Amino acid sequence: MASGPAGRAAEEPPPPEPPAEQKSPPLPPAQEEFSFLPLVHDIIKCMDKDSQDVHQVLNELKNKFQEMRKLISSMPGIGVSPEQQQQQLQNLREQVRTKNELLQKYKSLCMFEIPKE
Repeated sequence: MASGPAGRAAEEPPPPEPPAEQKSPPLPPAQEEFSFLPLVHDIIKCMDKDSQDVHQVLNELKNKFQEMRKLISSMPGIGVSPEQQQQQLQNLREQVRTKNELLQKYKSLCMFEIPKE
C-alpha cells in the first residue's frame, strides 16, 4: 500500500488575503471644505474682541481661496467653452438616438428568442 500525502490538502494554508491598503479612488471633499462662512464668522468674532488673531484667520481665508482656485482650475472640462460643450452634448445625443434606432432595428429582426417563463 502506498502512503501518499492524503492529509496534505487539509494542511495547506489558506490563500493569501489581499493587502489591506489598496488604493481606492479619492473621495470627493466634504461639503464643509467649500464653506467660507466659518472663517468669515471667526474674522468677525476676532474683530469684535480686538484680537490679534485676525491676521491669522485672514491668512487662513486667503489660503482657502487659493486652494479653491486650484481645485476649480484642475476640474475636467473647465477650459471648454459653452459652445463646445453644447456641440459635445449635441453629438452625444445624436449617438444615443442612433444607437436606440439600431437597437429597435435589431429587436424587430426577431433573431433573438425570448425565453418564456
